[in-house]
Amino acid sequence: MKCIWLFALATFEVIVAQPQVQLGSRPFYLINEMSDSQLKTDLENCATNTEKYEVSDWSIGHRGACMQFPEHTLESYSAALSQGAGIVECDVTFTKDKELVCRHAQCDLHTTTDVVTRPDMNAKCTTPWAPGVAPKCCTSDFTLAEIQTLCAKMDASVADATTAEGYIGGTADWRTTLYSGECPKVPTHAESIALIDAADAYFTPELKTPEVEMPFDGLTQEMYAQMMVDEYVAAGVPAEKVWVQSFLWDDVVYWINNASDFGAQAVALEDTYEAYDFNMTQLDAHFKSIVDAGANYLAPPMWMLVDNVDGAFASSDYIKYAKDKDFKIITWTLERSGPLSSGGGWYFQSVNGEKDGDQSLILGDGQVFEFLHALNTEIGIVGMFSDWPATTTFYANCMNLGLRGDTDGGGDNEEGSGNNEESGSAANGVSHRSFVFLVFALVALLFT
Repeated sequence: MKCIWLFALATFEVIVAQPQVQLGSRPFYLINEMSDSQLKTDLENCATNTEKYEVSDWSIGHRGACMQFPEHTLESYSAALSQGAGIVECDVTFTKDKELVCRHAQCDLHTTTDVVTRPDMNAKCTTPWAPGVAPKCCTSDFTLAEIQTLCAKMDASVADATTAEGYIGGTADWRTTLYSGECPKVPTHAESIALIDAADAYFTPELKTPEVEMPFDGLTQEMYAQMMVDEYVAAGVPAEKVWVQSFLWDDVVYWINNASDFGAQAVALEDTYEAYDFNMTQLDAHFKSIVDAGANYLAPPMWMLVDNVDGAFASSDYIKYAKDKDFKIITWTLERSGPLSSGGGWYFQSVNGEKDGDQSLILGDGQVFEFLHALNTEIGIVGMFSDWPATTTFYANCMNLGLRGDTDGGGDNEEGSGNNEESGSAANGVSHRSFVFLVFALVALLFT
């Protein structure tokens, strides 16, 4: 009987080790909004026939699941993990005492926390808030201990507010403050690693560009870049599970030359947006540093990948060049634009008429999956950042992209967002610890 109970406990531990992927209603709402097409039929059939959704490394939690949760909080990361994101992003910056924390920008505390409502801390900001004054509150203005007293919130502000409490409002009406009320904290980078690793998920930390002069109190840019990867080494996380990112391509070159295990998957983020219109000579010069260094991953914003050609989504000349250079393409950011009835704004500018005056291909939320399908089939992206990963996880499951259940770890893409063989299927809820526990239980049952 004792052995039977041991077996039952092991089985129970396996079942609860990881929650099943929960997508909620949004992916199915987006399907309903689509016009009749083969893609809509395929997605409807997928929704009808899929009994359980799997974690996908093609689906990347952008700042967690920040469409509804305060960005870069453990709550936001947990929501992304529950929605099946196989990779989750912590944007990494540093504090006054040179500790690493997760914030989208070094100087965004005034819009992502309640710092300006705390007079003693507001006074320490680079530019304190006051009526009519645009504040600037940086992580480097405060020690880690001070930052950990703050409450994170949805990224928003009311510029003309006359009170500090009014200033920290302004959340878009298609977002929510529902998950801000319990004072979510600003996590350290190490805390984000522990949470994501416990879920058997992978990592894509971005080294944020400093907004203070470097070196900062003796901290050089190279030391900063090394600090970030060192925290994965200290946590025992293998480099194959980490896609380090930076908009500063010198950081990418540094990792390739000085932390080669991490450099092999270093991601060059693109923010030279005029490169979309560069000619071949200009593109050669633009990409020279990372091509010469041997960078493998490039991550432009979504709009730079596509063009409107004869009323259909097509590859841009920019991305054709990048693909010819054998870059694996990751892109950002889906579900960041609110309802698409107004065309989707900046993230869709090359196909909604904003950039070149062409007729818009983005007429409403029914185009979300059509656009995503083009990024997959026309461009062959290996990863998609999303503010609501349930959407990308659903699509990845339907198209067999980067699913943890695949023994080759790559879905239909060449490699998904990486090689997933080491971690097994987080979607099936079986962690390495759970498997070992089950084996011991079975052995005990056989020999008792």
